[in-house]
Amino acid sequence: MKTVDEDKTAPGSGPRALRTPGGLSVRLDVRALVVVVLLLLAAFAASVVLIGTGDFPISAGDVVRTLFGEGNPGQELIVNELRLPRVLVGLLVGASLGLGGALFQAVSRNPLGSPDVLGLGQGATAGALVMIVLFSGSTTQVTLGALVGGLVTGAAIYLLAWRRGVHGYRLVLVGIGVSAVATAVNGYLITKADFVDAARAVVWMTGTLDGRDWKQVWPLLVLVCVFVPLALGNARGLRMMEMGDDVSHALGVRVERVRLVLMVSAVLLTAAATAAAGPVSFVALTAPQLARRLTRSPGPNLLPSLCMGAALLVTADWVSQRLFGDGQLPVGVVTGVLGGVYLLWLLVTERKAGRI
Repeated sequence: MKTVDEDKTAPGSGPRALRTPGGLSVRLDVRALVVVVLLLLAAFAASVVLIGTGDFPISAGDVVRTLFGEGNPGQELIVNELRLPRVLVGLLVGASLGLGGALFQAVSRNPLGSPDVLGLGQGATAGALVMIVLFSGSTTQVTLGALVGGLVTGAAIYLLAWRRGVHGYRLVLVGIGVSAVATAVNGYLITKADFVDAARAVVWMTGTLDGRDWKQVWPLLVLVCVFVPLALGNARGLRMMEMGDDVSHALGVRVERVRLVLMVSAVLLTAAATAAAGPVSFVALTAPQLARRLTRSPGPNLLPSLCMGAALLVTADWVSQRLFGDGQLPVGVVTGVLGGVYLLWLLVTERKAGRI
């Protein structure tokens, strides 16, 4: 196999073309690949530390041995039954939000085009609240309610933003309006709930990983296994769409089909993440931007964004458990504070650049 540099200005770090003797050529961004590997290692390290954190501390070595089936019965119970499901939910939720945010930012060609801003999280929350407040639904029913709420919200945004296609700031502006409506609906549902359901709903709306078990892991894992490959499989068309719809059409990309498939994938990933952990804020906004700055690649950076989201959320969960004394904060509070600061910085940067 021969390797041909495509970026002569930065040998060894830029995109490369790998060519086989049979003539097959595969584009490989070495820097992006290194970033992905480092983010995966960071996510694994944070997960091991998080599993070992709690009232019964377990060393990192014992955690790893227990994960490979070599722990004692007490460690097996604590690691595999009590703490591992929470960490897996955190990884899957972070990965879903990171990828969903990258998809929406690429489709809208706007760094503010994330599910947080567009109202998808609020729409999924509305669907879940309907099941919690009106029907006292089970975990499965709340999950289905969040998925339906996310799909309805995504469809409304797509249809309202449609005008010979879906483009940029129109999508963001429509999403902000839909977000305001969904937020009002959520407030109304809370006022109609009894005390127990209202307390349950408010905790869930903050965004938390407390009490997560295998019941939340499996549905989320199935959706991730379906829609992550679907999104990554359309990454080439998405990259071409960044050059504009006319150019993409000329290159043979079925623009609206690709856009619709990617938006449905992003909506369902966001809704599934919201159903599993509540509306964890700002991960979908910040993960793609941080990944882009690490890879220094102008493309959609789907895989780095996915890995960044997973690493961010498990790290934020560790912060919420360890840095505030005996009291634990919901992970959504930590991501909200950090993400809010990042959003202000992003707005100032975009304003200075003359883009808003």
